Amino acid sequence: MSVTDLLAADTSMGTVTLLVADLDGMTAYYRDAVALSVLASTTDTVTLGRGTTPLIILRAAPELVQASPRDAGLFHTAILFDSEAALAASVYSVATKAPGTFTGSSDHLVSKAFYFTDPEGNGVELYWDRDRAEWSWVHGQVEMSTLFLDPNTFLQEHLTAEAVEAPNFGEAVVGHVHLAVGDIDSAREFYVNRLGFEQTIMYGDSALFVSAGGYHHHMAMNTWNSAGAGRRGRTLGLGQVDIVVPGSDDLGSLGERMSHYGIATRDDGKTLSFDDPWANVIHVTAASA
Repeated sequence: MSVTDLLAADTSMGTVTLLVADLDGMTAYYRDAVALSVLASTTDTVTLGRGTTPLIILRAAPELVQASPRDAGLFHTAILFDSEAALAASVYSVATKAPGTFTGSSDHLVSKAFYFTDPEGNGVELYWDRDRAEWSWVHGQVEMSTLFLDPNTFLQEHLTAEAVEAPNFGEAVVGHVHLAVGDIDSAREFYVNRLGFEQTIMYGDSALFVSAGGYHHHMAMNTWNSAGAGRRGRTLGLGQVDIVVPGSDDLGSLGERMSHYGIATRDDGKTLSFDDPWANVIHVTAASA
C-alpha cells in the first residue's frame, strides 16, 4: 500500500450513533452513570459528550427489534479520557449508579480499560492511554496484552472527593470503535486495503486492529461472537460510526479510492458515507469543514 492510499495520520474518530428503544432510559445511563453531558436534544435524538465534544448520539427507534448476539454490529464504543482521575470519576459513577453493567477491566500495556454493557446491550469501554513513548512496537505491531487490573485499587489511587461530587470533569473523545464482523479477511480487505487504515495488531484469524498515524487502534473488528455473520438487518444498536479526516482533500481522495474499488458512496459535498461488508454505516467528514 502506498502512502497516498492511507488515511491521513491525524485522522480521528467522531461520534457513534446508537439506535435505541428507550431514549429516556439510555440518556439517563450515559448522562447519569457514564457522566457525559447532554449537548443537544430533540424529541427523538439526544447528543451527549464532554465539554463541547459530542461522543454519543442516541436516536429513538422503538419500532426496531433487538439484534441477535451472533449478528455483526457494535462490539463496543471506547471513550478515551484525558487523565486517570477523569477515568476514575466516570468508572466510579457507573459503579455506583449502574453496577450491574460492569463486565471487566484490563491493563492493555498501552492503556487501562474498564468495560460495561449499556441497558440495551451495547458495549462501552472507558479508558486512558499511557504516553506513546511507553508503547512498544515489534515488527510493525504494537504490543498489547490483557493484564489484570483491579478496579478497586485503581479507584483508590485515582479517585478524588471532588470527582465523586462532580464526575463529569475532564476532556474525553471517542478513542476507538470495535465492531463485530463475520470474517477477518473481509475486514482487512475493506478497512485496510480500501478505507486506508494501517494494521497494528492481528490476533490469529479472529481479531484485527487498525489505525491511522501510529495510534494503537482507531478501529477493531472481531469474530468472537459473530463468525460467519452476514449483512445486518435494520435493528437496534449501531446506527453509524463517524470518522474525521483533516481536510476536504483527504475526503476527496477517500471518495476517489472508494469509487476505484466499486464501493457505493453517498456524497453530499461535505460528508462521505458508505457501508462496510456487514452493512455497518461509516460516515466520514472533514475537520476543516
